[in-house]
Amino acid sequence: MKPYPDYSITPLPWLPNIPAHWELVRNKNIFEETKDVVGDDIDAYPLLSLTTKGIILRDMASGKGKFPKDFNTYKIVKPGDMAFCLFDIDETPRTVGLSQYGGMLTGAYTIFHVANINPHYAYYYYLSLDNVKAMRPLYSGLRKTINTGTFLSCKLPLPPRPEQDQIVRFLDWKVASINRLINIKRAEIKRLEELKLSQLFTIVTQGLNKKVVLIDSGIEHIGLIPSHWKVLLNHRIYKENCRSFSGDETVLSLSQKDGLLPYVEMKERSLHTAFYENWKLVLPNDLVLNRFKAHLGVFFSLNYRGIVTFHYGVYEPIMKVSSKYYEVLFHTPKYKQVFAGASNGMTVGLQNLSNTNFYKVYTVYPPYEEQCAIVAEIQKIENEMQAIISTISKEIGILHEFKTRLISDVVTGKIDVRGIEIPECEFVEETVDTENDESMEGMEGETYEE
Repeated sequence: MKPYPDYSITPLPWLPNIPAHWELVRNKNIFEETKDVVGDDIDAYPLLSLTTKGIILRDMASGKGKFPKDFNTYKIVKPGDMAFCLFDIDETPRTVGLSQYGGMLTGAYTIFHVANINPHYAYYYYLSLDNVKAMRPLYSGLRKTINTGTFLSCKLPLPPRPEQDQIVRFLDWKVASINRLINIKRAEIKRLEELKLSQLFTIVTQGLNKKVVLIDSGIEHIGLIPSHWKVLLNHRIYKENCRSFSGDETVLSLSQKDGLLPYVEMKERSLHTAFYENWKLVLPNDLVLNRFKAHLGVFFSLNYRGIVTFHYGVYEPIMKVSSKYYEVLFHTPKYKQVFAGASNGMTVGLQNLSNTNFYKVYTVYPPYEEQCAIVAEIQKIENEMQAIISTISKEIGILHEFKTRLISDVVTGKIDVRGIEIPECEFVEETVDTENDESMEGMEGETYEE
């Protein structure tokens, strides 16, 4: 692929030149802001969210993510409309989306009807800018906001309509091909994760000795266990602890994705309080629970001292145990189901596992030395799998970089695709497994990663 024969200079700080026959057109000539809100007619509009995959339909019945108290101020979106998040741009994973659905989207976003342009070309162009946060010269204020008037006054490069269509067809073709490769590699990661979980489940529920005699535990969710293991209620193993602390401890945060980590090390951060007087002290080998996510197995232990919000349960061992062992055990599917059934509340995501109900759950108790051996083997398996997964993830990262660069080069006129014959092809989305992605918050004014 070659560049265009001639270029002209532009006044745009993020785009020094464009093909000579392209125009520069103000956004106000192609975007018309719409501020229509759903009001009381919310049942007529599916809920939409702006994500790194674009604008998607939300399944409200699943209870996944967070929802506002009401949707009256949500804006109406029609198929072909574009949505922009014009604030907190550098911190927001995706600030532009083209909707293929009719529905409603948070009122924090700016919604535009699109005319006089191939909307997919406009989307690819602003996606290319968003990928590198190129519109920084337009920011104002601490929240890095682009005023709607400023945005509409800004210019974008506009090829002739047949060329726009060719650019869209070319990018759809190439992006689909890259997405297929990414999806294959993601499927391989998923297969490895499933293999790891299968191995860990066997080890943590039946031990390391494959020749050991197994007996029926008498508890449905436990099943067969080594004959020398015990079956105990959780209250025999743990007690909740609300210790006092000095005030200079590390602030910890608990995430289904990242585990229990210092807040400053979290990949995805939420708003945090500046007051910690009611928080709980956590010591090494404690087991920490997010009470509202017990059904997702959000139990974690750690090896250092810190404090967590009073919303979490902090359990101190009253027997000689490795809490890392119970962290892995409580992540298994059977225990997730048990804790889901023991949690109070009718809505998924708002179920609370009380201390009383946690204590009433039966669990296994291997000898302490065996727990430690199981934890060591688990760490070995996780390290081996992670090394393989990291290699595949790097390959996915390279494909993402190539896709980002290709979109930018084509949509800004660095390469000429006019004479390229494009085969008939079906567009393929990049698939991402979001079953356990707790970053799907759906909060007003926020996007989330899938």
